[in-house]
This record gives sequence, C-alpha cells and structure tokens, in this order.
Amino acid sequence: MTRATLLFESKRFYDDDRIVQARIWIVPKPVLGSMHAFKYSLFYGGKGERLVGYDNEAGKGDHRHFRGEEEAYAFTTVERLVMDFLTDVAALRGGVT
Repeated sequence: MTRATLLFESKRFYDDDRIVQARIWIVPKPVLGSMHAFKYSLFYGGKGERLVGYDNEAGKGDHRHFRGEEEAYAFTTVERLVMDFLTDVAALRGGVT
C-alpha cells in the first residue's frame, strides 16, 4: 500500500505567541469526503486557540475554520488553498503575514 508523501511543511512563530503551521501531503487516494489527491492541515492561532484553519479531515471533507465558525471549503488547487489561508491570516494580523 502506497503511503502519503509530504509535499510541504512550514511553521512560523510570531512575537505575539501565535503560529502559522502548514502541512500538505499527496495521498494515493482521496481522503473520505474530498475529491482530490491532497491531505492538508493549515493552522493559525495560539496556545489553545485556532483562529484560522483549513483541513480535510476524513469524513468531513474540505472545510475552513475562521474565528470559531466552520464552513465547507471549495478546494480547487494547492496554490489557491495556500492563498486563501494566508489572506485569512493577514486579515486577522492587520494585513501582515
């Protein structure tokens, strides 16, 4: 059985104790609830708080967390996913990522 292959991983620490962490894998078959060959987890927040998150947890499919709300996310490309995530982070950080 082929395993997931890590495509991208990054972690950035901010002076205000918040972090951005992103992991994206290529998977041999779509995660349950998704229609593409990527598994991802993008996080922005602090200790015990998720301010922004994009992921495709098995069974839930592609979705976005923003300020405590969760909604479906229409995944198109990895590049668009990262841009959407960084746009949300910048909005909460006053335009700075």
